[in-house]
Amino acid sequence: MIEELQRETRKLRNTERAKNLQRFFKTGKGEYGEGDKFYGLTVPVCHQLTKKYKDLTLLEVQKLIKSKVHEERLIALLILVYQYQKGDINTKENIFKFYLKNTKHINNWDLVDLSAHKIVGDYLFLQGRNLKEKISEVPTLLTHLVKSKNLWERRIATISTFAFIDKGLSRETLQIAEILVNDPYDLIHKAVGWALREVGKRVSIKDEIKFLDIHASTMPRTALRYAIERFEPNLRKQYLTKKK
Repeated sequence: MIEELQRETRKLRNTERAKNLQRFFKTGKGEYGEGDKFYGLTVPVCHQLTKKYKDLTLLEVQKLIKSKVHEERLIALLILVYQYQKGDINTKENIFKFYLKNTKHINNWDLVDLSAHKIVGDYLFLQGRNLKEKISEVPTLLTHLVKSKNLWERRIATISTFAFIDKGLSRETLQIAEILVNDPYDLIHKAVGWALREVGKRVSIKDEIKFLDIHASTMPRTALRYAIERFEPNLRKQYLTKKK
């Protein structure tokens, strides 16, 4: 079945779009996506293929997620998300563990952003609730990921907290942001700023402002700009002037 899927992805190749995507996702030498290969499939097409091949086994998904082709890895992750959301607790646990064993293949921001909160974040939330732990405490796994030398594991930790934001909780996101606020990578700056913005938008603007009052003057400008994007012009200007 996986061979049939890969025949379809090859058939749907768009050379010109693939070239544009390789530039957009920084696949050049020394860039964060170095060596990644694209076929030029759109995300909607990847979703269509996901629906068609949603019943692949984890063994088949394992082969797919190791693909050198970016869109095939994306489809593998979308299949995992589908199966996770439809599965019972045992299925969820198996997919959660599978995901963590394959983070080296989840190696670009779109792959992380379309899957981390839906699998890792959701599972950690469910575990915290089932074990009656204090949900305000950051799960140990996120603490481990956020301290990883792997850029993408740090982004996975950040984006995973969106599952907690969805439940009206902000502390997990704020604690992860506290650790990563001065991370050296721009892709983490963007993720942290985005997460802070979502806290303010969907949970508590007071929580976001409290964080910014402490960190606005020293945090990377990209993170700050993302965080205050929805603020009123005067308030946005106030925080930008705090930045040294």
